[in-house]
Amino acid sequence: MGSDIWADIETGKKGIATMIASHLLAYYFTELHHDQVQKVDKYLYHLRLSEENLMDVSLRFRREMDRGLGRDTSPTAAVKMLPTFVRSTPDGTEQGDFLALDLGGTNFRVLLVRVSSNSKKQEVEMENQIYAIPEDLMRGSGSELFDHIVECLAIFLEKLGIKDKKLPLGFTFSFPCQQTKLDESILVSWTKGFKASGVEGKDVVSMLRAAIKKRGDFDIDIVAVINDTVGTMMTCGYDDHHCEIGLIVGTGTNACYMEEMRNLETVEGDEGRMCVNMEWGAFGDDGALDDLRTPFDVEIDAGSLNPGKQLFEKMISGLYMGELVRLILVKMAKEELLFQGKTTPELLTTGHFQTSFISAIENEKNNQGLLNAEQILQGLGLTPSAEDCVATQRVCQIVSTRASQLCAATLAAVLRQIRDNKAAERLRTTVGVDGSVYKNHPQFARRLHKMVRRLVPDCDVRFLRSEDGSGKGAAMVTAVAYRLANQHAERQRILDKLRLSHDQLLEVKRRMAEAMERGLSRDTHGNATVKMLPTYVRSTPNGTERGDFLALDLGGTNFRVLLVRVRSGKKRSVEMHNKIYAIPQDLMQGTGDELFDHIVHCIADFMEYMGMKGASLPLGFTFSFPCQQNRLDEGILLKWTKGFRATGCEGQDVVTLLKDAIHRHEEFDLDVVAVVNDTVGTMMTCGYEDPYCEVGLIVGTGTNACYMEEMENVELVEGNEGRMCINMEWGAFGDHGELNDFCTTFDHAVDERSANPGKQQYEKMISGMYLGEVVRNVLLDFTSKGLLFRGRLSERLKTRGIFETKFLSQIESDRLALRQVRAILQHLGLTSSTCDDSILVKEVCTVVARRAAQLCAAGLAAVVDKIRKNRQLEHLRVTVGVDGTLYKLHPHFSTILRQTLRELAPQCEVSIMQSEDGSGKGAALITAVACRMRNEAK
Repeated sequence: MGSDIWADIETGKKGIATMIASHLLAYYFTELHHDQVQKVDKYLYHLRLSEENLMDVSLRFRREMDRGLGRDTSPTAAVKMLPTFVRSTPDGTEQGDFLALDLGGTNFRVLLVRVSSNSKKQEVEMENQIYAIPEDLMRGSGSELFDHIVECLAIFLEKLGIKDKKLPLGFTFSFPCQQTKLDESILVSWTKGFKASGVEGKDVVSMLRAAIKKRGDFDIDIVAVINDTVGTMMTCGYDDHHCEIGLIVGTGTNACYMEEMRNLETVEGDEGRMCVNMEWGAFGDDGALDDLRTPFDVEIDAGSLNPGKQLFEKMISGLYMGELVRLILVKMAKEELLFQGKTTPELLTTGHFQTSFISAIENEKNNQGLLNAEQILQGLGLTPSAEDCVATQRVCQIVSTRASQLCAATLAAVLRQIRDNKAAERLRTTVGVDGSVYKNHPQFARRLHKMVRRLVPDCDVRFLRSEDGSGKGAAMVTAVAYRLANQHAERQRILDKLRLSHDQLLEVKRRMAEAMERGLSRDTHGNATVKMLPTYVRSTPNGTERGDFLALDLGGTNFRVLLVRVRSGKKRSVEMHNKIYAIPQDLMQGTGDELFDHIVHCIADFMEYMGMKGASLPLGFTFSFPCQQNRLDEGILLKWTKGFRATGCEGQDVVTLLKDAIHRHEEFDLDVVAVVNDTVGTMMTCGYEDPYCEVGLIVGTGTNACYMEEMENVELVEGNEGRMCINMEWGAFGDHGELNDFCTTFDHAVDERSANPGKQQYEKMISGMYLGEVVRNVLLDFTSKGLLFRGRLSERLKTRGIFETKFLSQIESDRLALRQVRAILQHLGLTSSTCDDSILVKEVCTVVARRAAQLCAAGLAAVVDKIRKNRQLEHLRVTVGVDGTLYKLHPHFSTILRQTLRELAPQCEVSIMQSEDGSGKGAALITAVACRMRNEAK
């Protein structure tokens, strides 16, 4: 029956015979294919890797990466993780004309790359010319080689009529090099047939520059030297801003990626990112892959030009893949598993089975691959059967599949590193890819992508083919370097306005001293900005104070009542008990009587809570609203702030209002001895611990200072004996233009949109209420100029007050990684912010906070120098008591303040002491001092 069917087919007859024949043929080839595949799979089982094997390879490679990144382990690491000094990928704003020189073989390219940018998209135009390098120059002297390259460059420039322009150039030099900066590259060793003398161990950029200078008829600015892997990443990064990995799988294989500087221990600095050239072809050179290498891999390595080197590359790349298949076919033939046990001289000759043959044999279209296999094997002098062709195709599939999967395993390690660096649950990134194997093999790319997805399912990876080669990449590195340099210069020009020199700070100190004199003088006090208000606090604690004192601390929606027990003698101590009470909104905005009745009710509750019902104790009242004092136990409220609106209080003495409420209550009586503000309370709290403390400083939401002034200088109060604490109210310094030449457009913007335009200028340049706003205005300006966030403004960043001062403290924390800075920016709606953006935001925060600390130090320098001069001392020892959230929480504010203070007041030895117990304790201590002095007077 079968012979009749074949006869029918041969005579061209149609119908049922043809249909049955085709089914039989299909069945025959399916069975044939299945049998041969099983035979080859069994023979080459050790080349077939499970997903578990590949995950293990990925973990091993991740450990190798860590070794290459570590300062101590990198010298002996197989995977070298070389810094490239490429710090950023394209962001779409680059523009200009750039030259590129692409040297990596017997031909080299010169390119002119024109990058233009409009509102819709960036465009790149390229003109290029290929030049040959004669063999005698490849093996001659290095100076002759570079003279030839420069000669070709001159011809190219002449042809385009741009020889008179000094254009920036990027140099792709694809030989093993060691870089110490972007425009320096030391050739480690020639490869690819080059042997030019006098180049190994030398900087190839210097040699190129020397050849240009020797020629003398044109000049070029050589900005960057890169290898082809980096060029691939940068070329693709131009088209896709998510691209942060470059991969080459061609004659050789390598990868690069953007690594966090904090992990790159071989380079100084921990801010931002840098592209790392992994040189991953050497993975396994230290034995890390020995258990996975087969006898075929060992044989390939032994017959190579560099035995024991680039072992990973020899399992993957195009230079070795064809040879690996040839060795397998020879061994199978010798074991009579193929070609009826016959070999040919062609099959036995190294290099005769090319990697391109594998691509042809694996062509799956209409069994074209099997036809190609038959032709290729015949070309090697063999007479293959159908079974031989199927088996050969399967050998090619196994070898190329292993290559793609090993490549996927190492790439998965890189993806996990980037994901962990960003602390992202899912990573979205792009891999730029080039190389003949990746591009020409019909299945390699698909297999690679599939295995990467299986190994790192939490990474969304796009693979982007590089179409323009590494020459364009060199031009893009140069374009990015130029953009970064220009943007850096422009940003520094703007930030320089916020940076104060030593001379400028001395001038601020001088002007503050003048303002203090005006505030103290009876004749000029009326129009002085720094009011220098007498507090009637005449002394700091001397250690003999004793007794029980109440304190009331009112400055917001919550207030504290405290019992402070002061003990003197050898076991001098202060014991405190306190309770916090709320002030309901309706009382804040009701009548004064209702407000003070509520306060007295809370005092009564506290005294009952302490078991002191009905006791009569001296009380100190910290009242942190603007007041005018005529004596220690009187404070005239000038105006409510902080949301209070209680009627019948402004213009009244708050001590009288409190006493009237106590009398209405008729349960107890209190001796209200002192009313103080929080700055004075801070000085007194620290003064109890340190007798040298004579200055109080608050740097929190607002800022203010007080100090002990000689009575003879306090013209608003009668008497010349002794001293009195002066509440400076220094936040208003500058309200008459004293700081105009130090104010920037950012300060003016903050002031104009504040609740009190033209007021509290000094405070607006220093305190926590405003610093975040200053930073926000700088960020807005940078973004509008295209210097930040790729020029894209978020609506949230346009919102006044959205950038809180606490963000400054968080962003400047030394422990905070840039990914956490990005999290803060994402909270502000800046979801597409980059690592470079985070670095710049941190720099802005640093500059603004530094200026605040320095301005504060200049004011403080005026204060301590005045105390020194008052006492006619060559050298003053004094302590400043400090409180306030900005001073306490910002990681660098206190350090900068101390350092600047030493520079501006070198004749004063100033100790800074933080107040830990707040102004409530200070009020009690002022009361204790007043009671002591009152008793002494008796």
